[in-house]
Amino acid sequence: MFRHLSDDIAVVFERDPAARTRWEIITTYPGVHALIAHRFSHWLWEHRLRWLARFSSHIARWLTGIEIHPGAQIGHRVFIDHGMGVVIGETAIINDDCTLYHGVTLGGTSWNKGKRHPTLERGVVIGAGAKVLGPITVGAEAKIGSNAVVVKDVPAGATAVGIPARILDQEKSQQRDDMAKKIGFSAYAVSEDTNDPMAKAIHALLDHAAKQDQQLQQLAEQLAKLGVDIETDAEVGKAFDVNHLNKIVD
Repeated sequence: MFRHLSDDIAVVFERDPAARTRWEIITTYPGVHALIAHRFSHWLWEHRLRWLARFSSHIARWLTGIEIHPGAQIGHRVFIDHGMGVVIGETAIINDDCTLYHGVTLGGTSWNKGKRHPTLERGVVIGAGAKVLGPITVGAEAKIGSNAVVVKDVPAGATAVGIPARILDQEKSQQRDDMAKKIGFSAYAVSEDTNDPMAKAIHALLDHAAKQDQQLQQLAEQLAKLGVDIETDAEVGKAFDVNHLNKIVD
């Protein structure tokens, strides 16, 4: 049950820039402690030592602030960052490389027996305070925005935000992400209908920059058809000089 400890430590270094040493991670990261404890309680659960499994998970909850039912299935390289208030239900399935932030709930919507909690496929990221409810599936590499309430399946690679959660326009979201990477800003998991005026302004700037990039690319293609070889930024600037364009037209 401890054979994954090395992966647990490595994934903290990968996803948390605040991590400094292995000793710090082992001794002060409640998400790591919770996963270690869960492997033990899950082993007890699988061997039908149900009360002991529940009791051990209860102790882990008391120590870490993270509640994981011993029946939940958790894969490799899962990272629970901060972790306080995280709740993971009995029939939840978390596949490899997922990330959960504090206050996340993987809960049920029914008192019926059987599968009643979510399944997270590989690489899912769930923002702080989000609630993913019911026997739904969140597709691989999907992102759930902070404080979202998700009650329907989320496609692979999609971003879901809001209450109830809505899927963002993936093409526009990808354009924004690409533009954000160029200028060193991440507009992760903020919907375009948010009430935050600053977020709206940033989205408008990103959309405008993406549109300008597209127009510049189209103009560069037209200039190339006219025999202008655009290879450097300086040449691009020269190509956009009005006098130079007049010469090309003449």
